Formats: sequence, C-alpha cells, structure tokens
Amino acid sequence: MEKIKVSICTGTACFVMGASEIILLEEELPEDLKDRVEVEGVTCFEECKTHENGKAPFVKVNGEIISEATLPKVLDKIRELVG
Repeated sequence: MEKIKVSICTGTACFVMGASEIILLEEELPEDLKDRVEVEGVTCFEECKTHENGKAPFVKVNGEIISEATLPKVLDKIRELVG
C-alpha cells in the first residue's frame, strides 16, 4: 500500500500563519492512519509569491495544494484519500 505523502511548507510566512501547528500532524494522526501517512517539512513551496493558490499556510497532500491549511483540513483530505 502506497503511503499518502503530506508536505508542509515551513517557510516563514507559512510557519507564522499556522504551519507550526500543522507540523505536529504525525502526533495528531489517529492510530488507523499512522502507518498510511508520510509527513515531511519543506523549506518553501514559493506559493505565497503568486497568490494563485490562495494564502498561507500551504500543505501538499499527494501533490495537491491545500491553501489556508489547518490541521482539520489536512486530516479531512487524508481521510478523503483513504476512502
């Protein structure tokens, strides 16, 4: 089974706007998801420079950008992918 890849932007704007809380995702994952999700911090996606994809913080879940990301939004997306 391929893991769901979650990349969290930890650039300054994202970190200040909430990525500092989202980076704790691994600790917040329910037991049934812990072995199905791979979490990484990424220095910067540079998404905030264009504003095409919304506002910080940005998280990618299997390559799909989530703007104005929150821990519940990211968990909802993971649950959606797990089906």
